[in-house]
Amino acid sequence: MNKPPKRPGTPTGPANRNVAVLVYDGLCTFEYGIAVEMFGIARPEFENWYRFVSCAVDRGAMRAAGGLSVRADTGLEGLARAGTIIVPGWRGADAVPPAALLDALRAAHKRGARLLSFCSGVFVLAAAGLLDDRAATTHWRYAEILAERYPRIRLAPDVLYVDEGQVMTSAGSAAAIDLSLHLIRRDYGPRIANQVARRAVVPTHRDGGQAQFIPAPLPEQGAALGTLLEWMRRRLDQPLPIGVLAERARMSERTLLRRFEEATGHSPKQWLVHERLARARELLEGSDLAVEQIADRCGFGSADTLRHHFRRAIKLSPARYRERFALAGQQT
Repeated sequence: MNKPPKRPGTPTGPANRNVAVLVYDGLCTFEYGIAVEMFGIARPEFENWYRFVSCAVDRGAMRAAGGLSVRADTGLEGLARAGTIIVPGWRGADAVPPAALLDALRAAHKRGARLLSFCSGVFVLAAAGLLDDRAATTHWRYAEILAERYPRIRLAPDVLYVDEGQVMTSAGSAAAIDLSLHLIRRDYGPRIANQVARRAVVPTHRDGGQAQFIPAPLPEQGAALGTLLEWMRRRLDQPLPIGVLAERARMSERTLLRRFEEATGHSPKQWLVHERLARARELLEGSDLAVEQIADRCGFGSADTLRHHFRRAIKLSPARYRERFALAGQQT
């Protein structure tokens, strides 16, 4: 069967599809596993998929969290051929990266390779000087020490990941999935990113930031709030004033506002905007509905209101977002 012609502008992958992931003594197994799941698994259903290689920082057998011993495909020389390099965590904030590793990363950056850090891997990129005068993030536990040691970094402590173009950083552990899907989306478009997310059984987008994961007292009526959130998600197209929400949760408005923010890190109004934007993005990517129709279905009320929130949160107009991402999403 003949394949349909590709639409003009459809992403077909990066120019250099080689992805190199660092392996080191004390390897963060979970973060490394995310790199393998996102970039290292064979996906014959996709054309021009990534080529994956692991590169040893240390000589000989290396230990990984969980009592494993690991060996890599090659040494640091493998970084010279990579278009994308991933630092999947690090030995700790106080562990100084080897000079040979820092030199290899600087050389890779100079020739145009993309560099990603997962969680504490940010300290390797910071030590190489590759985050100076750039925005970056890391796990909320490391944010303060990163800011103290590297004051030239513009720390963004409350986000899941930061994309600075050639250099990208993610927050704690699972946020590496968010950053990986974001890069796949950049390289191959939303349709492919959605399929990868579906295979991994994770959401394609997670709105919000790390504030929702920082330890806070557990709300006494957490189950009631969870039920309320699901009820709200099913009614994004409807007005949801605080009085209606409080009545639904069987709380006073004041109590609901306090407990809602404790549980989510946002006010009900902010949370609704995030959810409505996520739904709008899905409709822009996967439907041919007019912007006015999408605004109505997502509860924004008018196209102007949708455009306002879209530009504020995503830095694009809905039309520009659809132009950039919907082509690959409509490919059959």
